[in-house]
Amino acid sequence: MKYAFIQEQITFHSVVLLCVVLKVSRSAFYDWQKRPVSRRHQQDDKLVVEIKASHENSRGAYGTRRIKDDLQDGGDQVSRRRISRLMAQESLQSKHKKKFKVTTDSRHKLPISPNLLNRDFEPDQPDQAYVADITYVWTSEGWLYLAVTIDLFSRMVVGWSLSSRMRASLVVDALEMAVDSRQPEAGLTHHSDRGSQYASDAFQSALVKNGYLGSMSRRGNCWDNAVAESFFKTLKQELVYHERFTTREQARLAIFEYIEAFYNRQRKHSRNEYLSPADYETQWSEAA
Repeated sequence: MKYAFIQEQITFHSVVLLCVVLKVSRSAFYDWQKRPVSRRHQQDDKLVVEIKASHENSRGAYGTRRIKDDLQDGGDQVSRRRISRLMAQESLQSKHKKKFKVTTDSRHKLPISPNLLNRDFEPDQPDQAYVADITYVWTSEGWLYLAVTIDLFSRMVVGWSLSSRMRASLVVDALEMAVDSRQPEAGLTHHSDRGSQYASDAFQSALVKNGYLGSMSRRGNCWDNAVAESFFKTLKQELVYHERFTTREQARLAIFEYIEAFYNRQRKHSRNEYLSPADYETQWSEAA
């Protein structure tokens, strides 16, 4: 009883002090305390829960634009300004981009394919045009190189390969994975940079064997392969820059999970009307 009385006195004096500072009467303060929570405040509390869920499910990658789309999927029409305010209130931020370093080595005497793609990044159906590129990931065991093959129609990563060495087999394996999983018909355009791996006899033979048309970027023009480079920026922004990989195997598992479970099947893509690559292809297939 003694401690309860002391606590009551502390609370009373705190209220008196607060009223003095705010220049309001105690009766007005108690009236304010008794007022029900406003409808707007209740809605904000509900939205905060949904925003946190969207942010967490995206691994911290989503900003206001994609979170707004998530909320719309759930039936909530909310402005990006309001989402931004609530994210700031909860100290939520999307992962920021860092500078991207190009690793292409085109200083070789191998034959170079013409730029057949010519920045036509919008095919009207799947498996008409692929783009490909190589990047690197640092681990405590050394570099791990990643080659990807991306379908321009949906931006789905249809083939990928990892290796501790940046040899021609790295890009051949990524192409073969795409061929095995998608079975694209002859005539497909395959675009890459001018790197020695893509210009190699092994890779060019793989293209010829499948009846695909090789296409390469112009010298020093990164925009010719912008879609592939954009994917690597996203991968590094949302995964690599936020991890310290002890082993190559740890990095392999993380990259596998990011590509197959998150990027291809869950992550909303702005080019796909905020559908994941898999959902975008499903929607196209159902409408065809």
